[in-house]
Amino acid sequence: MYFYKCLLILAVVSASCAQIRLEDASNIHLGLESVFQAQNLELGFPTHQERERALREGLYNPDSVIPIDVDVYYKHGDKTPSIFVTIPRFGKGVPYSLAYVTNEAKPNGTELMAYPSYDWHKTHGADCNGLTSVYRTQIDECGRMWILDSGEIDFVQHCAPQIYAIDLESGKVVHHYRMPQRLYKVGVSRFVTPTIDLDAHNCDVGFVYMADSIGDGIVVYDVAKQQSWRIENKYTFPHPDFGTFTIAGESFQLWDGTVALTLTPHALGTRRMLYFHSLSSDWQIAIPLQVVNNASNWKLNDVSAALDQFRVLGKRGSQCVAAAMSETGTLLCGLVQPSSILGWNIATPYKQENLVMLVEDEERLQFVSGLKIVRNHEGKEELWVLSNRLQKAFGAGLNFKETNYRIQKCGVHELLSGKACY
Repeated sequence: MYFYKCLLILAVVSASCAQIRLEDASNIHLGLESVFQAQNLELGFPTHQERERALREGLYNPDSVIPIDVDVYYKHGDKTPSIFVTIPRFGKGVPYSLAYVTNEAKPNGTELMAYPSYDWHKTHGADCNGLTSVYRTQIDECGRMWILDSGEIDFVQHCAPQIYAIDLESGKVVHHYRMPQRLYKVGVSRFVTPTIDLDAHNCDVGFVYMADSIGDGIVVYDVAKQQSWRIENKYTFPHPDFGTFTIAGESFQLWDGTVALTLTPHALGTRRMLYFHSLSSDWQIAIPLQVVNNASNWKLNDVSAALDQFRVLGKRGSQCVAAAMSETGTLLCGLVQPSSILGWNIATPYKQENLVMLVEDEERLQFVSGLKIVRNHEGKEELWVLSNRLQKAFGAGLNFKETNYRIQKCGVHELLSGKACY
């Protein structure tokens, strides 16, 4: 396997975090480091004949592939990471839904190839032992990729939603769980984001939290017991005032519930919370993990279950898409308007004076649907971001003479302290 190579230069700096107010644009970070960009994605196939077959049968439409998420893995101290991208099947013309970036240059840009292999995707939902449609993944610190498969294509539920864990060193499946039908809504649910609760002292995963953005809920999976339950109430739904998204002067409609899930870091030694927000909302919500992880609190279809435990921490005034949490307790998310990366120290109230616009870039941060914090070969945290100009894809259409897709990165400490990413 070949991977896209990028130069990593990190400055050794202090651990202070600069607080930059939203209105103070003069202090905003200079910008993220560009790693990958494309006018359209260049998808590779096992053979030329298979590519021609997929085109002929309508299983591949080059103009319908839209990347949503990015994930990154540094292997055994290697300075060059493996970069993975998800390409959900909104419709029929996406040949595979999870890929890795190669270093193979093609006329349209760097080539992507299917992961774990093309065979996992080629049935387009006919074989539920493969992958049907993947929106996001999470690679844990023990080198396992947790893949959340929605099981649906264009709201046709081909397979039950499921989660795979693949060891990236060996390529072997180390865990697999299919969701029981009582926990998802056939023809409605769309599971888009997994979040892993990894034990602070070993590689055991206690729980997996899965966001159902169209079904407006959260499914909690107890890995050891292989049991799961659903959380759904007014806090997991969209808000009527935030169904219109406007980016770079173009507007489109989305009516999505819970999309982003993050956890209090173990190292803070404080009461741990599950932080979440709906895509079509500006609320930031939190609930204690001990409440979320107690199956007895959650009865199916009980929208009042543990309702008094949910807290609206505050409001942003705009939608946020993907989110991630740093080890020091800074919650980052991709703000829609203006196009930017927003930061908040969870030890402070969720108020405007504590919301930090770390990077604003109306050109390079148009719809940040993928956002991850990973640890590099030196053990330092990096922020990785994928943007995709979704407003054009869902509106007038993408102009493939322009750059539409970008992957960018920055050292988390550099980002928070206002220093250059390069």
